[in-house]
Amino acid sequence: MTTLRTLEQTIITCRRCPRLVRYRELVARTKKREFKDWAYWGRPVPGFGDPNAELLVIGLAPAAHGANRTGRMFTGDSSGRWLIRAMDRAGFASQSTTTHRGDGLRLMNAYLTAIVRCAPPDNRPRPTEISNCAGYLRQELALLNRGRVVVTLGQMAFHQYLSLARERGALIPRPRPRFRHGATYTFSTESDRPQPIVVASYHPSRQNTQTGRLTEAMLDEIFTQVRHLLEPIPSHA
Repeated sequence: MTTLRTLEQTIITCRRCPRLVRYRELVARTKKREFKDWAYWGRPVPGFGDPNAELLVIGLAPAAHGANRTGRMFTGDSSGRWLIRAMDRAGFASQSTTTHRGDGLRLMNAYLTAIVRCAPPDNRPRPTEISNCAGYLRQELALLNRGRVVVTLGQMAFHQYLSLARERGALIPRPRPRFRHGATYTFSTESDRPQPIVVASYHPSRQNTQTGRLTEAMLDEIFTQVRHLLEPIPSHA
């Protein structure tokens, strides 16, 4: 029987994509001067968070000197700092810092993952590499069966999630919805299983945060929106 723990072990040992294996291991050997004393993780990075989460946050891939170094999603780089600060302010994280696997960070009602589990060169995974990794996210979606809201960080995560949601019975219209920061999508389903609400967000990459395309206030709005979506529906006597 597959559990999140057994899936994690499967992900960590994956070597399906030769280009990504070469790159992640090269980065781990050569390192960055700032982190020369670190023992880099240098392997695929599994998801992280609350196994009973109602919120799933999906990013693109581990950063070469972030999660590829620390071994935990959105840990040790600028994107992670932005994301965890916002999640902390919204009450989904136990602290506002994310530096290493033993730093005490806990996620509350939230789970972090990505569409690709190895750091890609230039942060650009190939379509075949996304396809090779799709099974891992597919299994996470099945195991995190209390999920009610999915936040997709960036266009690639948005479109990959929609493809997998269609597999899971979501009635995705054609042409498929366009990615737009702050947009919320609710899909009907072919089965009795309700589909999570999708909230699209720009990725908190330096390319977006340093240019002002994404501000902290904009990211806070995303998680405030998620908070409202997760609020229980009031019962009427």
